[in-house]
Amino acid sequence: MAAGQIVEIPALIVHQWLDEWDEVVFTEQTRRRKPDPYFYLFAIEAEALRRLSNIYRRIADRPRAQDTAVQRAHDPDRSAEIRRFVHSGFPWSALSDRQKRAGDYSDLKMPGWLSTAIIANILPKGAKRAGSMIADSEVIKIQKTDGKLAQLTLPKGFGKEDWAPKVAPIEIIDGQHRLWAFDEEETSEGRFELPVVAFYDLDVTWQAYLFYMINIKPKRINPSLAFDLYPILRIQDWLERSPTGAAIYRETRAQELTEVLWSHPESPWRKRINMLGEPRKGQVTQAAFIRSLMASYVKRWGVGEETIGGLFGAELHRDQEDVLQWNRPQQAAFLVYVWQAVAETVGESKLDWAKEIREYSTPRELPFDTKDLKLDPAFASNYSLLATDQGVRGVLQVTNDMCYVAADRLHLADWQWDGQLEEETIGEATVTKALISLRKQPAKGFVQAIAKQLAKFDWRASSIPSLSESERRAQLVFRGSSGYKEIRHQLLQCLQHSPDNAVSSVSAEVIDRLGY
Repeated sequence: MAAGQIVEIPALIVHQWLDEWDEVVFTEQTRRRKPDPYFYLFAIEAEALRRLSNIYRRIADRPRAQDTAVQRAHDPDRSAEIRRFVHSGFPWSALSDRQKRAGDYSDLKMPGWLSTAIIANILPKGAKRAGSMIADSEVIKIQKTDGKLAQLTLPKGFGKEDWAPKVAPIEIIDGQHRLWAFDEEETSEGRFELPVVAFYDLDVTWQAYLFYMINIKPKRINPSLAFDLYPILRIQDWLERSPTGAAIYRETRAQELTEVLWSHPESPWRKRINMLGEPRKGQVTQAAFIRSLMASYVKRWGVGEETIGGLFGAELHRDQEDVLQWNRPQQAAFLVYVWQAVAETVGESKLDWAKEIREYSTPRELPFDTKDLKLDPAFASNYSLLATDQGVRGVLQVTNDMCYVAADRLHLADWQWDGQLEEETIGEATVTKALISLRKQPAKGFVQAIAKQLAKFDWRASSIPSLSESERRAQLVFRGSSGYKEIRHQLLQCLQHSPDNAVSSVSAEVIDRLGY
C-alpha cells in the first residue's frame, strides 16, 4: 500500500443479536453500554493491521509505550514461533536449525495458514485512550453500502514512515502475537492477509468479556494469569459472582502472594508463615495471610460500606475501571518491599516499646529460624503484635489504604513491567527483578515514610510480662475479630501525626473516607 494512498476495504456485516439479549443490563457507568447488534468481517494485509493497531516501526526517539500493545504482555518467542510456521508450516517450523540445514526434511515444508480471525475494536471519532483523544484524521470511516456490506476507509497517510498517532484507530482484543509474527524488517514475496472480526466502539468491559470467553473459559488457562493478561477482568461483576471466576482468582492470587512472602529470600516473612496450618506457636498461618490480603490488597472496591478498594483488585477511581495493571511479580515485590520497610524501621527503633520486647524475648519467644533471618525481636517476637494475625492485617490494610488513595500522586500506574512473564507461577528471579525496579519508583519514599511512622506505634502484645494492668487492657482491644478494625483505626491515627506532609494528609483523607 503506497504511502498517502486512500485505502478502502470491503467488509461483511455479520448480524448477531437475540431478542432475549435486550434483557441484559447495559449501563454507561460500568463501561458496559449496549453494543451494536452486528460486527464486521474483513481481510487486511498483516503489516497494515499492525500499523493501524498501535504497533509501529521502532523509532529511536519514540517512547517504548508506543512500540508495543498496552493491553497484553507480548511474548517474542511466541511470535517468532508463529513467524516460522507462517513461512514453512508444520512440522518444518518445529525443526532445529541443524535439521533444517541438513536438507533431509525439505519435503516437510507446508503452507502456514492463519485462518483464525483477529478480534479487534474500531474506535469512533472522539474516543479517548490514556488521556489522549483520537485525531479526526486518524479515524477509520465506515459506510454501509447495503444491509450486508460496508466499506472501511483507512486514514490517509497511515503507511508513511513517520505515521504515529497518539491514539491508534484499532484496538486488538485477541491476536496480537499473530500480528507481531510479521516482521516489518523482512520482505516476503506474495500476499498475506489476515481475517479480522471487528466491533465498532465496543466498551472496554465487553472487550474483557470477549477476551475471557476466547482465551480462558474453553482452555482452562490459569485464571490468575488471565487477570494479568487483561487486568480489567479483576473488577467484573459477572466474574465476581461466577463460581469459577474472580472470587477464586482473588483467593488464588492471595495464596500466590503469601507463598512469595514465605519463600523469597528478601522477605522478612521468609519461612515464618505457617503454610500447613499446624499448631505452631508464634507463626501467622497461611490462611490468615490470605484472609488479610483479600481484606486489603486484592479486595474489590465498594466491599461493605467502604470507598477504598484493593490496590491489586479494584479500580483506582469510581466508575472509571482504571485498574492498576501490575502483574504478579510487581504485586509480590510491592508487598515484600512494604514488609522490608516495616521490619527495617522497627528494627532501628529506640522507643520503649521496642526495648521492652527485646528485653523479654528469649529463644522461646522467637521462631526457630528468626536468627538466621537477622530479624529484630521487636518485629518477629511472639511479644510483638507484628507477628500476629491482627498485626499483619493492620499493616496490610493501612499500607493498602494509603497507597490506594495516593495512587495518582505516586504515579503507580506508570510503573511498567519491562519484559515478558514467561512462567505461570511467580518465580524468585522475576520478583527480584521487580524489586530492583520498584526501588527506583516514587512510591519508595512514601512507603518508607509510612513505615517510619508505623514504627512509633506501640506494637507490644498483651502477653508481654512488662505491661501494667491498664496497658494490658489497652492492648487487649486488638484481640478477636473486632481487633482488626481497632488496629486499623489506631494505625491511621498514628500516621496522621507523621512529620511527612504526604503521609499525614493522605491518612487524614483515608480516615475521612472510612468514616472513622
